[in-house]
Amino acid sequence: MSTAELLSRARDWADDDPDPVTAAELTGVVERAEGGDGEAVADLADRFAGLLQFGTAGLRGALGAGPNRMNRVVVVKAAAGLAAYLTARLDADARAGGQRRTGRVVIGYDARYNSDVFARDTAAVMTGAGLDAFVLPQPLPTPVLAFAVRHLGCDAGVMVTASHNPAQDNGYKVYLGGSDGGSQIVPPADAEIAAAIEAVGRVADVPRPDDGWDTLGDDVLDAYLDTAAAVAAPGGPRDLSLVLTPLHGVGGDSVVEALRRAGFTDTYVVPEQAHPDPDFPTVAFPNPEEPGAIDLALGCARDRDADLVIANDPDADRCAVAVRDPLGPAETGGWRMLHGDEVGALLGEHLATRGLPAGSVLANSVVSCRLLSRVAADHGLRHAETLTGFKWISRVPDLGFGYEEALGYCVDPATVRDKDGVSTAVLVAEIAARAKAGGRTLCDLLDDLARRHGLHATGQLSVRVQDLSLIAETMTRLRATPPTRLAGSAVTVADDLATGSAELPPTDGLRYYTEADDRVIVRPSGTEPKLKAYLEVVVPVAGGDVDAARVVAAGRLAALRTDMAAALGL
Repeated sequence: MSTAELLSRARDWADDDPDPVTAAELTGVVERAEGGDGEAVADLADRFAGLLQFGTAGLRGALGAGPNRMNRVVVVKAAAGLAAYLTARLDADARAGGQRRTGRVVIGYDARYNSDVFARDTAAVMTGAGLDAFVLPQPLPTPVLAFAVRHLGCDAGVMVTASHNPAQDNGYKVYLGGSDGGSQIVPPADAEIAAAIEAVGRVADVPRPDDGWDTLGDDVLDAYLDTAAAVAAPGGPRDLSLVLTPLHGVGGDSVVEALRRAGFTDTYVVPEQAHPDPDFPTVAFPNPEEPGAIDLALGCARDRDADLVIANDPDADRCAVAVRDPLGPAETGGWRMLHGDEVGALLGEHLATRGLPAGSVLANSVVSCRLLSRVAADHGLRHAETLTGFKWISRVPDLGFGYEEALGYCVDPATVRDKDGVSTAVLVAEIAARAKAGGRTLCDLLDDLARRHGLHATGQLSVRVQDLSLIAETMTRLRATPPTRLAGSAVTVADDLATGSAELPPTDGLRYYTEADDRVIVRPSGTEPKLKAYLEVVVPVAGGDVDAARVVAAGRLAALRTDMAAALGL
């Protein structure tokens, strides 16, 4: 695109922008570019590199002006495209012999900058398109919105959130009701909605009335909290001291209340991180997985001699768990955060032991640990492996439990077809309280699984890049010349997941197995500018000595990490 064309497109965009802040922002960049400022021209080129596309978890991007940013123009067009898609779907149902009815859309939002504005714009667009729109009453967790889609019998749901992304980002997640069951969109719906968005002309021409939608009361939230609390079986132990951090997000009140309704009343919320704050002032990244993110919570747990730490990401769809561990780091007083795979195995084992309906399936994403498959087999249950993202996990038929290693767990698929950090917190509390009542810990339960199924140790090598082309170049190079040895063991299988299989649709990823039963999966992140390598080793536990197996596993993981760092070359 020439500079002249770029400037023309930017002026047109600014003229059509209903937000005076982003319109002025873009106009300023245009004026600097017109004056010969090369950095301004490059800035415009990035802003107009393309329209934000639905990735692993919907639209996400930095707040700002232009089609490659999150702003009111992008949101209005996204809402108009979704409305057109829903209208066409309802028309098709009517032509097939059904009764033509008015579509229903429920909209939620978190506490990030402009989330409430984007939610209101979405409600206005849906109303202007002749659909019934319902807006949640306040900033609430993403799983409340996912619950509301099914609870209210809606055709679609929209959640305005960037989940655990940095403070400068926002995002837009779309769920479909009906036969899609309240799950996030997948092909071909995502491409059809994207095409409808592309067909939207000027925002000024999109009908957006000032009212006409319904702002919901607390009934939906109340119903959700009841179902979240109910994941803990009644009558069990409840003696448990918890420390909770919502990481400046919207989950604090909901998690505390769900725990209270389930009978867990000894919950201390980290005061510095208790209330929603879109600047996330105490953390570099508001993601429990990031180093240092839960340090304040660990400090509170040490001071209070707590039994358990629970951390949610800002929209509370993820749940992190930290425990006291004799082998934990000295600098944290022996506390450590469990890997997502460890929590996934504990949850799957607990639900299977407690009893799931016959024919239930335990599912996890392709990059998650293989331990859950062995848990499923041990309990006579089926297991499924899916592409990364809960839009795939939630669609597994007969799903009884599903998880992905990035701290996402679906513990009650009948009510929430998405990862849910609130109900997960309740179920983890139940497991920990039962263990405590028997004089045991979550670490003891993990050792039980290791003795039964082998020690499954996992790790991750993650590289954040500024230039996205480096990721594509690295994947191309690895496809051409895959590694032949990893951690001293020959690579026996090198799968290119882009070709697809009977079990998995095509996806941009590479998978390696070694003679030693180690596994590595390399894939680009679907939500951040990262290239990730997921590492797994499996070590038999000889004579029940888990500590010895752990030493062997740590050495193999370190070797895998070193070899993959060299192979990635980033």
